[in-house]
Amino acid sequence: MAQRGALAWTRRVALGVALLGAAAAVGFAAREEMRTSRLQARLLTPLAQSMGFSLREGPNPAARYPTQGPYNERFGYSALPGQLRALTGDPSGPLYTIEAQAALSPALDRFMAGGGFPIYHEKTQAGLTLLDRSGHVMHSARYPERVFAGFDEVPPLVADTLLFIENRELLRADEPRRNPAVEWDRFAGAVAMLPVQAFRPGQRSPGGSTLATQIEKYRHSPDGQTSGGVEKLRQMASASVRAYQDGEDTSEARRRILVDYLNSTPLTARAGFGEVNGLGDGLWAWFGTDLAIAQRVLSDPTTAATDDPRPLQLKALAYKQVLALLLAQRRPSYYLIQDRAALDRLADSHLRVLAQAGVIDEALRDAALALPLAFREEPPAPPYSSFIEQKATNAIRAKLLSMLGVPGLYQLDRLDLTARSTLDAPTQQRVVEVLGKLNDPAYAQTLGLTGERLLDAKNNDLSKIIYSVTLYERGPEANYLRVQADNFDQPLDINEGAKLDLGSTAKLRTLLTYLEIIAELHDRYAHLPKDALDDVAEEASDPLTQWTVEWLAAASDRGLPGLLAAAMERRYSANPGEVFFTGGGQHAFVNFNKDDNHRIMTIQEALRNSVNLPFIRLMRDVVQFYMAEGGDDSDDILHDPNHPARQAYLARFADKEGTDFLNRFYNEYRKRSPDEALSLLASRVRPAPHRLAVIFRTARPSAGLGEFAAFLRARLPGAVLSDRDLGLLYAKYGPDKFPLNDLGYLARVHPLELWMVAYLQQNPTAKRADALEASAAVRQDSYRWLFKKGQAAQNSRIRIRLESDAFQRITEQWRSVGYPFETLIPSLATAIGSSADRPAALADLVGLLLNDGMRQPTVRVTSLHFAAETPYEAKVGLGPLNGKRVLRPEVCATARRALMDVVQNGTARRVWGAFKDSTGAPIPMGGKTGTGDHRLDRWGPGGVLLDSKAVNRTATFVFYIGDRFFGTMTAFVHGPDSDQYRFTSALPAQLLKSIAPALQPLIEQNATRTADKDRTPTGL
Repeated sequence: MAQRGALAWTRRVALGVALLGAAAAVGFAAREEMRTSRLQARLLTPLAQSMGFSLREGPNPAARYPTQGPYNERFGYSALPGQLRALTGDPSGPLYTIEAQAALSPALDRFMAGGGFPIYHEKTQAGLTLLDRSGHVMHSARYPERVFAGFDEVPPLVADTLLFIENRELLRADEPRRNPAVEWDRFAGAVAMLPVQAFRPGQRSPGGSTLATQIEKYRHSPDGQTSGGVEKLRQMASASVRAYQDGEDTSEARRRILVDYLNSTPLTARAGFGEVNGLGDGLWAWFGTDLAIAQRVLSDPTTAATDDPRPLQLKALAYKQVLALLLAQRRPSYYLIQDRAALDRLADSHLRVLAQAGVIDEALRDAALALPLAFREEPPAPPYSSFIEQKATNAIRAKLLSMLGVPGLYQLDRLDLTARSTLDAPTQQRVVEVLGKLNDPAYAQTLGLTGERLLDAKNNDLSKIIYSVTLYERGPEANYLRVQADNFDQPLDINEGAKLDLGSTAKLRTLLTYLEIIAELHDRYAHLPKDALDDVAEEASDPLTQWTVEWLAAASDRGLPGLLAAAMERRYSANPGEVFFTGGGQHAFVNFNKDDNHRIMTIQEALRNSVNLPFIRLMRDVVQFYMAEGGDDSDDILHDPNHPARQAYLARFADKEGTDFLNRFYNEYRKRSPDEALSLLASRVRPAPHRLAVIFRTARPSAGLGEFAAFLRARLPGAVLSDRDLGLLYAKYGPDKFPLNDLGYLARVHPLELWMVAYLQQNPTAKRADALEASAAVRQDSYRWLFKKGQAAQNSRIRIRLESDAFQRITEQWRSVGYPFETLIPSLATAIGSSADRPAALADLVGLLLNDGMRQPTVRVTSLHFAAETPYEAKVGLGPLNGKRVLRPEVCATARRALMDVVQNGTARRVWGAFKDSTGAPIPMGGKTGTGDHRLDRWGPGGVLLDSKAVNRTATFVFYIGDRFFGTMTAFVHGPDSDQYRFTSALPAQLLKSIAPALQPLIEQNATRTADKDRTPTGL
């Protein structure tokens, strides 16, 4: 029995010893693993190396993108899905298509699907790069801007300090397979916090924060924060796998971690500078220290033994700034903005600890302790950038904003994106150089820009003239912007960002509207026999229909080209003696050249010499055509007093004019208090008891006699008003005693102004729409007099509405060919420029003519390369582009010939021959000139001009060169000083001739073929 007990005891002891031995072995193995990471290296290396991605042709529907993390948001990776949809998802026909996109390996796809961060060599720097058509860099932004290029550039003093503070084991060389993501003592603390976080989800975890996991945190975790233990484990797992991408030996990966941390650690943001990331940008933004200088100083082995104390002081200053930023990373906003003194104290305490540990010597410690932190007071100024030199680049950047839906240039420049533009940088530079010297009178004279109808170099301030040039090239499926330049050193782009009076360039739009009408009439009537055409001619109520059918009836060849050629030969008087009822009143017009006043000329001649009156009369015919095209015959409406449409037209006139008045009155009174509004209205009438009584009783119908009396006596201090007089006035002009029109007449104010003041008294917070809705019946009532007037008075109002309706149709036609604004001024003066335009829109119009009426997209960016060498990489290029016909080819051919005549024989003839082909022969050109003198005129009774103030002066030449190029040249002076200039459109025409040598190399490229070699050259 005793032996059996002893044997059992022996077995238990043996088992215990075995268990203890096994535990010891496991513990030893675990300790060895913690020290060497051999097992982790063996397991994680093949996993990491199986995680990859490759760029494959076409879109990848299974692409994955991050949804959070400051790094992903800054470089645009999170927004990339939406940006790709914006570029390729236009239902009317996308301009771009995805040519290639990254595809993840199965291992990386599973890892990311499970919540891991993407494993690849992440970029420290990225930003927007803009290339020209040939790949030359036009703009390059990199953020952070100031970085260490590699480990060897980091001063050992900086590396040692960072390791001492944050991650002392990172660069230990005893075990090359070490996992840099885990320091096991910190990891144990993180694990210990997991039960606490189960009960307190918001509790922060203090453990596990090596440099590698910190990088994962501030790059990829939501808001760059560790929300709990699970997020901490996700950071550690991703950092662990990332460390073994290049094999089991992590020595190089660990050095890269140190450099990445220094280059990307977040240091909050500073107003005027933006987000601050990395030590280099931190030194510059917060202290004004250049990273290159800090590198040199901190690599200097200066000690106190030198005779000159300044090198040590400089080194101490740089070191303390570096130390402060490394410490501020823990709470950057607090230390760098809220309590800088606390950061100074924290840095001083660490200086002592660092010296005690031997990281720095005592001399450096003492020198740094003697130097308090001195932050730069103002944010660093951005590097100077000339708006003139960057105008084209900024135009492309602005285009990218709209294309990608990015809120601003700040965010755009931080996208990991390379975009290739259509600009030709060498030509752009040559043109910018010429424009930049035009302020010099001597240089302007050498270019032939001085003289009659040009510049007065002696009396004009040439620095106030803005010149702008755009040049496009026609391609097979799109038009490409090649040059966009001006000499205006401000962000405004007058080509696309301004509404300008471009004068006679409007004659081109008027001509195209006319030719399209003629072509439409040809479609409508060319097939009819002569008898039927005679009947149509007899019934036609507008000149264009009548002329067209008469020509068709007499023509042996009814083809459209012949009809359009004949239409260009129709003749109009240039006599300025006629007064035209248009735009709501009587107007007279003049010609630029008085010698034309007594001529009767063809439309071709009028366009060639830019004569105004024939185009005024041509526009009148266009208006009459659209009036006749309406549902009711305009002549019947005007001549039949019982025509049912008369009342409808008068009601529309009343509503429109009443709305205009109400809008004006609303603007005048909406920001005033009820008392202020009442006082303003009262001040506008001659002070008389009955007028003031009408105003008060209408505006405040429920006010008592006492208030009424106080109001009148305050405004009529010299009047003798008894209580009886006041009582009679109060009763006589009470509510509902008179209709609104009579009240306005009695008070001598517009009845709608009286109504608006009364309405706002009761509804002081009313919106404009509320007032217009409430006044619908009032507007009609205020014009009751019009319905009782004689036929002549009514007809003038009906003509205004008929003309307005016609101009709505004209607006539709102009908009269809690219007119940039929603409405035209309903006046014949629109034919000579009163409705304004934009140079870029005119260039688009000429491009439309070159393309035989097919609208092609205007392209400024041909390709976009997102996130190169990342799992999110995508290459986007132009997709199949489909044009849309908006003009007939025959109309375009007729217009091109007419524009060529302007350059060969008319107002732009100085430009003919400026561009030559490879044989030396002139390249055919066409164009239209225009001069705008925008003024604010004040007229008195009887049409007397009381005052005229200059607003701006503009001269424009819109042109085409051969069958490939087209564009605009504009000269512009803004403000009252524009009154001192007398240049005309001869100036931009001469300037185009002068810069022809700068453009010629571009024009000559591939001169033996057109941009679309399959098409017959146009305009020749």
